[in-house]
Amino acid sequence: MHRSGFVALIGRPNVGKSTLLNALVKEKVAIISEQPQTTRNQIRAVLTRPNDQVIFIDTPGLHKPKHKLGSTMVQKARNTMNEVDLIFFIVEGNQPPGAGDRYISEILHSTSSPVFLVLNKVDLVKTEKMSEYEELYQKLHHFAEHFKVSALMNHNLEQLIETTVKYLPEGPQFYPPDMVTDQPERFIAAEIIREKLIALTREEIPFSVAVAIEEMKPREDGDLLDIRAEIYVERKSQVGIIVGKGGTLLKEVGTRARQELEALFGQHIFLDLRAKVKREWRNREEELRRLGYSD
Repeated sequence: MHRSGFVALIGRPNVGKSTLLNALVKEKVAIISEQPQTTRNQIRAVLTRPNDQVIFIDTPGLHKPKHKLGSTMVQKARNTMNEVDLIFFIVEGNQPPGAGDRYISEILHSTSSPVFLVLNKVDLVKTEKMSEYEELYQKLHHFAEHFKVSALMNHNLEQLIETTVKYLPEGPQFYPPDMVTDQPERFIAAEIIREKLIALTREEIPFSVAVAIEEMKPREDGDLLDIRAEIYVERKSQVGIIVGKGGTLLKEVGTRARQELEALFGQHIFLDLRAKVKREWRNREEELRRLGYSD
């Protein structure tokens, strides 16, 4: 019997959903940052084994939105919860439940899908506090199962996967066995560039930056892949931050992104990055659609 199904990763921003997603499929599918609200889209990662296939869906962190982009992100996460076979409610195991966790637990009451409580980051909590926090989280919802894991240390992930498969229905293989994600190459390239920007800029930049791949095509000789990307921010002063003194910061972003993209795509890349002002893009529906954040 072959089992297959879809599993949503739900939780507050910055609880480690993307790190867990990557660890479960043993590939980098989602970008990672210490900044909250890094994930803006549904990102699917596929784990294929001889007798089963699990499609994990990383969702934007559930939070109270302050702009149209935030509202779109939250709605995507809530919609996903009603379309999957199983839900992972991911929390930080190194601290007690907060207002955001209680808010999400209320939303979970309206779903009919089974929910696993996944306490992440348990490598950061002392043993005597772990049971206390776990008991507090278990009071929030009637969970089908609960796990203490560390995505960073790969702790207890195999047991999580084995139990997950038991909850999935009998079904076909939805994706080819060698496919790890269904995201197009343009999306992956844009996300990797955005990840490097987040890592190298000040705190106010990550929330207001977007990356659009305007052109992506191989040269005629086939030895080089040209990628032209535009980086959008909301204020002129932010362009200066991204470019850096003498263009040094943008050059470093390009170097880091190019190295990772070359390893991923298996060919040499010429990466052309340009920063532009796109005022209030986070509150403009047409821009959210063009950038792939809204349907």
